[in-house]
Amino acid sequence: MSYKNLEEALQAAGNAANMLRNSQIGPYAFPVVPTEFTNWRDEQRAWQETCALFDQSHHMTDLYIEGPDVVKLISDLGINSVNNFVPNKGKQFVACNLDGFVIGDAVLFYLDENKMNLVGRPSSHNWVQYHIEKGGYDVTSVRDDRSFVNKKGQRLVYRYQVQGPHAVTVMEKVTGKPAPDIKFFNMDVFIVDGCEVRAIKHGMVGQPGWEIWGPWEDGDKVRNAILEAGQEYGIRQVGSKAYSTSALVSGWIPSPVPAIYTGEEMKPYREWLPADSYEGMSSLGGSYYSDNISDYYLTPYDLGYGPFVKFDHDFVGREALEKIADNQPRKKVTLVWNDEDVADMFKSLSHDGDAFKYFDLPLANYATMPFDRVMKDGKMTGVSTYTGYTYNERAMISLASIDVENSEPGTEVTLFWGEEDRGSTKPTVERHMQKEVRAIVAPAPFAKVARDSYRPK
Repeated sequence: MSYKNLEEALQAAGNAANMLRNSQIGPYAFPVVPTEFTNWRDEQRAWQETCALFDQSHHMTDLYIEGPDVVKLISDLGINSVNNFVPNKGKQFVACNLDGFVIGDAVLFYLDENKMNLVGRPSSHNWVQYHIEKGGYDVTSVRDDRSFVNKKGQRLVYRYQVQGPHAVTVMEKVTGKPAPDIKFFNMDVFIVDGCEVRAIKHGMVGQPGWEIWGPWEDGDKVRNAILEAGQEYGIRQVGSKAYSTSALVSGWIPSPVPAIYTGEEMKPYREWLPADSYEGMSSLGGSYYSDNISDYYLTPYDLGYGPFVKFDHDFVGREALEKIADNQPRKKVTLVWNDEDVADMFKSLSHDGDAFKYFDLPLANYATMPFDRVMKDGKMTGVSTYTGYTYNERAMISLASIDVENSEPGTEVTLFWGEEDRGSTKPTVERHMQKEVRAIVAPAPFAKVARDSYRPK
């Protein structure tokens, strides 16, 4: 049955958590880009040892916003300060509901005077677009959806990243000029094979490099020029398998549950959202179970965005966040899984009957929004939300938000992998057993270069 909007779908389902847990959509899609150009192990190694070229042209939504009120709009909705935010800068934009729980986050590019571009998963875009339409702001917007739902067959811009120890050398060779000395999350312009390319200094995988973009029709020409220049430096194109794990070492949790499913104050927004929106179709998975969807909501502090919260402006959720700013209950960490427990899961595949929940390599997610229980001394201490394998560290790791008292590196915890009652009805879930997995708390980001670089400017 089709529904007019998300609110109608939720009312018919009766329970948001159950609706999302049994959604027939699997993990977040990384379409069009081949799963592997060579093999995902060497593609992961390239961003740490040589140079990697990522194609980000398809899996993120773009919202172009322009008008006299664009700064006011962003200031009203984002936890971030807009002081000193000027053209040719970027920031990680984070939007919350009135209770201080995250609706979504994305990278915000300040392209030109009164013109910005929001890039990322659609939940923050939907929230901003709703306020553009309903809030009386003097702005206009153009939406360019990710290729998974885009019916046009192409995007407005291509988007690549060049990352790794040789990234600077490769870009200097392809441009014929010294690399510009720009700070993290600042922008400049390159010329690549006659094409003007916008670039932002970025180190997504804990290595130096840039995210670059330009008109869609220039994409093949720019990519081919970079690949040719990078041949002698060991450049590799990175397929969707390896790319999807880049968030792990960078410490970015890409899959918070949008905090929009509850509350009368959010009902008009749910009535605006289509039933087949990202929020309506995403799946919830993992060993953490609650019938109350709000138990899955996360604050900016849970996600490691505490340094971005600035109380120098009024924004949605400010009052709630002020109450916990000095007493944050949880902290973002990396969990390093026990090798023997991981091996046990693979061994179970050779036994009769149910095996432990299978995980694909290198990314183990089987739902759009994964949530696994993390335990300490028999009590729940947090949730593990994004899981995969890093060949560079030879380790299975996950990103988690756990109680501050258990967040010290080296702390031993246990997480539960797999769903209850042999699994939900998601097509990505086979009948299986749950597995207790020992893990050690480590910093997030896991990569030291990323820890040193990712600081609010």
